[in-house]
Amino acid sequence: MILWAVILIVLICISVFFVYASYRISAGIYMKSYCKGKTSQKVIALTFDDGPDPKFTPSILSILKEFNAPATFFCIGEKCEAAPHLLKEIQAAGHLIGNHSYTHRPAFPCYSKTKMSTELTRTAESIEQITGHKTNLFRPPFGVTNPTVASVVHRLGYHSIGWSIRSFDTRNESKERILKRIIRQIEPGAVILLHDRMPHTASILRNLLVYLKDQNYQVVSLDRMFDLS
Repeated sequence: MILWAVILIVLICISVFFVYASYRISAGIYMKSYCKGKTSQKVIALTFDDGPDPKFTPSILSILKEFNAPATFFCIGEKCEAAPHLLKEIQAAGHLIGNHSYTHRPAFPCYSKTKMSTELTRTAESIEQITGHKTNLFRPPFGVTNPTVASVVHRLGYHSIGWSIRSFDTRNESKERILKRIIRQIEPGAVILLHDRMPHTASILRNLLVYLKDQNYQVVSLDRMFDLS
C-alpha cells in the first residue's frame, strides 16, 4: 500500500513538472525564450498577440504613434492574409512583426513537427509577401513549449519570444484591474504581453504609456532589448 502511494506521488510530481515545463515559457526547460531584458535601465518592451485585427489594431497603432512607442506584433497568418493593409501599416510605423502561427488553434502544441512547420512556414511566407521582409521572431501560441515546438523553432531558425508580464487582458475583467496588474509588475527589462484583438486594450495601453512616462520609463523595441541578430 505504501509503495503504491509513493508511486502515485512520484507520478503526480512528474505530471506537475511537465505541465510547468510546458506552460511556463520563462522556465526555458525545452528551449530558450527571451522573456526579460538583463538591464538596470528603466526600459520596457511592448508586445501584442493575435492580430492584426481590423477593428482594434488601428487604435493601438494610433496610440503608439502618439507616444512614439515601438512595439512588436506577433501576428496570425490567416489574419495577415485577411488584412494585409494592417500588416503594412504596422511595418510602415516601424514596429517589429513576429510569427504567431497560421491558425492559432488550441491544438497547436500537439501538432506533429510537419504540421507545426507548415503553420510557421505559411505564416512566414505571408508576412514576407505582404511586407517584403522576413521575420525571425516567434511566439508560441498560448506560450506553450514542448520538445516538438523546440525542435521546429530551432530548425527554422527562430528566436522564441516570451514575456515577463502577462496582462491577462483577454479575461473578463475591468480595465482598471488589468492596468493595476501590469503596473504592479513593472521593472527594468520587462516584456509586456497584450492583445490587439481586445476592445479595451487601447484604453489600457494609453494609461500604461502615461504611467511609464511619469515614471521615466522608456519603451524600446525587442531588438534593442535583446540581441536578436
